[in-house]
Order: sequence, then structure tokens, then C-alpha cells
Amino acid sequence: MTWTLLHAQIHRTIRARHLFERNQQLLVAVSGGQDSLCLIKLLLDLQPKWGWDLAIAHCDHSWREDSQANAHHVENLARSWNTPFYLETANQPVNSEATARNWRYQALTKIAQVHNYQYIITGHTASDRAETLLYNLIRGTGADGLQALTWQRLLTDNIMLVRPLLEVNRSQTEQFCQEFNLPIWEDSTNQNLQYARNRIRQELIPYLKANFNPQVEANLAQTAELLQAEVEYLEQTAHQLRLEASVQGEKGNLKVNRCILKKVPLALQRRVMRQLLQEILPDAPNFEHIEKITALITAPNRSQTDPFPGGAIAIVEGNWISMNYSRI
Repeated sequence: MTWTLLHAQIHRTIRARHLFERNQQLLVAVSGGQDSLCLIKLLLDLQPKWGWDLAIAHCDHSWREDSQANAHHVENLARSWNTPFYLETANQPVNSEATARNWRYQALTKIAQVHNYQYIITGHTASDRAETLLYNLIRGTGADGLQALTWQRLLTDNIMLVRPLLEVNRSQTEQFCQEFNLPIWEDSTNQNLQYARNRIRQELIPYLKANFNPQVEANLAQTAELLQAEVEYLEQTAHQLRLEASVQGEKGNLKVNRCILKKVPLALQRRVMRQLLQEILPDAPNFEHIEKITALITAPNRSQTDPFPGGAIAIVEGNWISMNYSRI
């Protein structure tokens, strides 16, 4: 086996970040594109050092004419590498980015549960991280959205999603595939500018590189890395604060102590309120929802919000903000 700098880098990353340990069962998501082929080749080459039990999973969205041929291509690769292969095919064409992503993670989780894999590994790169940051920035998300591609994320109580390539860019995975003559399956949808992410990849980032900063991709990925640690800290601090400040009242009332929240910075106030609203509202709270309930922390007594989705209303009762959500 040829040991490259990328092999060494990923070996160090997995060990330093404790992404997974020796002798674990890893389900590797392989689309057939350059990033996922680079990923599976690296893990197969590192397997003797770590003793992993590797398997390949492929998700056929059924939205391209060649999707079935793509699935056969990945299956043949798995066979040539003597690696177990699992295929999940959509019953109906999955034809939007968000729907496709949700279905894909559900499909991978199902395979992992049935066959007892503790980790699902994907080939997301620093390039994906930069694109996701821009995509969510344009949509108006906060810091959570800007750091959305994290190294690890729990999918269920016992299945972890892991992304070992977040410090590797797309040009590196392309070079690696060329070096090892890996047969990349070109996904025609990656060129379709109907999709916002493709426009960011094909048009916006090249424009930013040419006109603002040649290192913009690496810098954005680095920003996402910094934000990840900060968001994790804020979430943990807000969670602890929420336990101190909120109590469960009678008949579906949730009460929050304003006196406790008045003493903390606005950033933590907003996070506490967002965590509470996430438990109460039928859908994820938006900026407006969070702002109007956060404003009650310093509002006069008996102040109240207009109804949230589902009909709940928050009202100031002395030192408390009371939210009745029994009707939701």
C-alpha cells in the first residue's frame, strides 16, 4: 500500500479528535463521487492499523436516469474490495436538496440499526463546510447554522455520524482519486445550477476566490470550526441556565424566572428561550419568535406576546414568564 500525506493526516485526525476507536463497526456512505471514494479508500487502507469492521452503504435517490447504474458501480467497487454492501432505494424520486438529505440520513440510520453499525461515516470536506456556511448565512441562520457541518453528531442514542475529512478540501480528494485511479462516478446533478448549493460551488466561491481572497474556502471552513466550539459552549451554558430558571407549572404551564435571566448576557437569554420554544412549538422557532419572548425578560408586568404557532401565549407574571402550551 502507498502511504500518502493524506493517509497520515486522516490517521492523526481520527486519533486526535477521538472520532472512533479501534475495532469499531463503521458504515461508510459512498455515493461514487470523488469525496466518498477518497474516504472509503483511506479507511480501507487504515483498516489494518485500527481493526475496523467496514461496510459500504449507497443511497439511490431515484432522481437521475443513471441512478441505478450508479448504485451498481458502487456495488461492484465494494465487491472488488471484499467489503459488505448495503443499498437503500427511494420508493419515489427524492427531488429537493433538503428532502434528499433527510431521506439519506434516515436510510443510512436504518441500515446501521439493522446491521449493528455504531458509526455512519460521510465524506463531507472543508469545501462542503465552506459552502454550508455561505448557504446558511444567505438564508439568515445564526451561529448554529454557520457551523452546521460538525465532526460528530448523534443520529440516535447509539449511532454517531462522523465526518473525518473536514480538514481536507475537494481539490485534495480529486488529486487522491487520480493518484490511485479510483473510478469516480460523475453526478450530473452537481452541475445543475437550479440548486442553490451548486450555484455557491460553481459560481459564488470561484468569484470570491478571484475577486476577494484566494484562500476564502479554507478561511470559511476555519470559521465554521471556531464557531462549532463556541456554539457548543453556549448551548451547554444555556441548558444549565434553563434548568435553573424554568419550572413546570400546572396544566401545561411552563414558567421561567426573569430575575435569573436578567443577570446574563443577551446571547444566553436568547439561547435559553430558543431551547424552551423548541420543546413547546410544533416547528423550530424562528428569530421573531425568540425575540418576542426574550423581550419579556425586561418587560412590564402583565405584558404578553401574541400567539405562537399552535396557540401558546407567553405572559409576564411578576418575576416569572408563563407560557401556556396545553392547547398545542
